Amino acid sequence: MENKVIIYTDGACSGNPGPGGWGSILMYGENIKEIYGGNKNTTNNIMELTAVIEALKLLKYPCTVEVYSDSAYVVNGFNQKWIYGWIKKNWINSSGEPVKNKELWQELYSLVQKHTVTFYKVKGHSDNKWNNRCDELARNAILNIS
Repeated sequence: MENKVIIYTDGACSGNPGPGGWGSILMYGENIKEIYGGNKNTTNNIMELTAVIEALKLLKYPCTVEVYSDSAYVVNGFNQKWIYGWIKKNWINSSGEPVKNKELWQELYSLVQKHTVTFYKVKGHSDNKWNNRCDELARNAILNIS
């Protein structure tokens, strides 16, 4: 049996920076698991990265993974191979500046290496029920930050 996992993720921020939340949904066969969390002072991009990281951290063995995100930042980091350039240039971006959120990108890269991961961009706030649910999880996480 193929270990195929589908993951939907989203991050949200009330102000940027400001209070933020993330939500992820993992699907394996008939099993669906929702996870979420937040931070009092963060950015939208940090929450987008965190949503993917936290979902991948739950996988206990190598899997074929489809990650669906409305974050061009996350998806393009892999699909447009930005991350490979950053690694090659010792985490310096094309503008000659240090890569923002380097530690999160490094953690995400390490997790991606354990699996066969394909990233897909979805349109946010549209008719995708899973992306909408992740957005709801992320926004609810913001409300629960104390």
